[in-house]
Amino acid sequence: MTPIIQLQTAGGVKVETWLTLGEVVGVHISNALLKEDVYDSAGAQPILLGGEPSDYFAIDRAHRFRMVRRA
Repeated sequence: MTPIIQLQTAGGVKVETWLTLGEVVGVHISNALLKEDVYDSAGAQPILLGGEPSDYFAIDRAHRFRMVRRA
């Protein structure tokens, strides 16, 4: 089953935005994108959809940064 949920405001008013949830049933990753058993996101050169219908963004090494997480 794939749930499709109409979103609503904090006040409970329904909006014309929907959330579709699905199940990943398979993933295929090229061995060339595994560096020491870690997926090389920048190496895959993914394209992401932005906030506007025609806005797209790329992930690349030039914009990579590290953030240390506290335990």
